[in-house]
Amino acid sequence: MTSPRKHLVKDFNHFITCYVCKGYLIKPTTVTECLHTFCRSCIIQHFEDSNDCPKCGIQVHETNPREMLRLDNTLEEIIFKLVPGLREKQQQEIEFWRSRKWKENGEDGPRSKRSRLDDDDGGGGGDGDYHRSDPQIAICLDCLRNSSLVGENVVKGLMKKFIRCSTRVTVGTIKKFLSLKLKLPSSYELDVLCNGEIMGKDHTMEFIYMTRWRLRGETAYPMVLEYRPRIDFG
Repeated sequence: MTSPRKHLVKDFNHFITCYVCKGYLIKPTTVTECLHTFCRSCIIQHFEDSNDCPKCGIQVHETNPREMLRLDNTLEEIIFKLVPGLREKQQQEIEFWRSRKWKENGEDGPRSKRSRLDDDDGGGGGDGDYHRSDPQIAICLDCLRNSSLVGENVVKGLMKKFIRCSTRVTVGTIKKFLSLKLKLPSSYELDVLCNGEIMGKDHTMEFIYMTRWRLRGETAYPMVLEYRPRIDFG
């Protein structure tokens, strides 16, 4: 009876390497729209310049493709089992950059694929570091007052209505910010408008400024967004 054939790691390389960098997948992250998987840092860097999947070319999202990313923890564990020492090597590199604490452009260490291993974990602290280097935009948040609106007594104007944030911040994040500042119930919904048009929760500030904000020149800044209690047209 012949012994079962032993498979080499290279036999599985097609499944465990990144299409972008050609290395083993680090924090494998899947695009839910097409189910292609890349290193998390590789796909995030790609989405800085494009909304399309780098492998198949499908448009992942009109304005914010990062919302369509999901970490694949199961695949990550499989890769660690197939490639001996990979987990330890990644941890060593993370600790190396933490210990060096190089400052380049106000950041800790070079923004290479390897140095960003611990920057992005699908949310939380990683996003804070990531957006710190983004282009910024000034916004004025005005309360749209209408005595006929239900909830007018709940939604008030902000004491400080001017904010500065990343151009990649979405309307959904602005709504959460307003809910916290206005101390609204978690179930309370707001509409955010630009030039009288309700903005979708996935619209980024850059997208709104380029496509919805009509003013240009000296009067164009800051961009004005209005908010009000949500109106159910159903």
